[in-house]
Amino acid sequence: MPLALVALAIGAFGIGTTEFVIMGLLPEVAGDFGVSIPTAGLLVTGYALGVVFGAPLMTVVGAETPRKRMLMLLMGLFTVGNLISALAPAFAVMLLGRVVASLAHGAFFGIGSVVAAGLVAPGKKAGAIAMMFTGLTVANVVGVPLGTFVGQSAGWRVTFGIVAALGVIGLAGIAMLVPRTPKPEGVHLRQELAAFKNAQVLLAMAMTVLGFGGVFAAITYIAPMMTHVAGFADGSVTWLLVLFGLGMVGGNLVGGRFADRALMPMLYVSLGALAVVLALFTLTAHHKILAAATITLIGALGFATVPPLQKRIIDQAHRAPTLASAVNIGAFNLGNALSAWLGGLVIAAGLGYTAPNWVGAALAAAALLLAFLSAALERRDNAPNTAVAASAPAEQQPVGHR
Repeated sequence: MPLALVALAIGAFGIGTTEFVIMGLLPEVAGDFGVSIPTAGLLVTGYALGVVFGAPLMTVVGAETPRKRMLMLLMGLFTVGNLISALAPAFAVMLLGRVVASLAHGAFFGIGSVVAAGLVAPGKKAGAIAMMFTGLTVANVVGVPLGTFVGQSAGWRVTFGIVAALGVIGLAGIAMLVPRTPKPEGVHLRQELAAFKNAQVLLAMAMTVLGFGGVFAAITYIAPMMTHVAGFADGSVTWLLVLFGLGMVGGNLVGGRFADRALMPMLYVSLGALAVVLALFTLTAHHKILAAATITLIGALGFATVPPLQKRIIDQAHRAPTLASAVNIGAFNLGNALSAWLGGLVIAAGLGYTAPNWVGAALAAAALLLAFLSAALERRDNAPNTAVAASAPAEQQPVGHR
């Protein structure tokens, strides 16, 4: 395994920690700044929106910059954003820091995916992408619980200071370990934008929004679902989220390994199983052990789709994959926001705390249908080429041999 992948994973760990740790520290932040919890929740919303808009923006801004240098600049931006949050004298300044940090998120994972795929042999690209994303998944198992504990014990500013330090370590690792990656010759912004004319790229992004949306339709409301339906104590939600994170780690690695062998079948299995498990969650949510097992499975199946979808974007975008890869990271966050909104709607309609699971199952099933559509279109487009290739030897034979 190239050491450069470790440097990318460290950066991903820091980004994953800062994205999710705020959720456990909202009461402390709200209390210090004298704002309500809903107002403090803008720190989550602002970050998510920053990822959605920052992914294409930062990639376009850095289109003429070599990828290694751009990754270093993004980690520097991430570090500055977290320092602003750690030292913020007012809530508005902290919100600014969150947005600054979020601008680096999508572009880092988008460009990092392209760099990771370029570090290994063609048959190992999805595995390399998965290795980088392992930093993000491990953040949910280690970084977020630890950051929450530190923030509640020593103050939330200490947590963001530590995350900023992780950014410095990630930047140094990229500087030392990632090889120089000059901008590919002849690739310009026009070509990067042209990738969005490819139906397969758009279908993969739609699968990202719907598939990952299915996961977060359920997980967004895990706290009320587990305490009011399953009967867990409030304090149990933390270790249930750790189980979800462990599932993410395993699913990410498995998805990366098998996507290199059979990418589309991997998507069929993971999305199909995810739809079934989310539907079953409406039943298993009533039993503690079954609920815990289901939460782990949702994390595993959800993240098993990440390496194959990211690799498919890179493959289908051909020689100009950077912008499409970054925008797909924004698509994950768009899916999170969409599913959280839809899940809230069904709860508000009086359908109960398990109703978002049905929403998630429907979203995952829709993503599966798009996967079948994508494969069918690919077979149709490849059919003429296959026919030409099959007829070529016959045409080249001497007349006497026909």
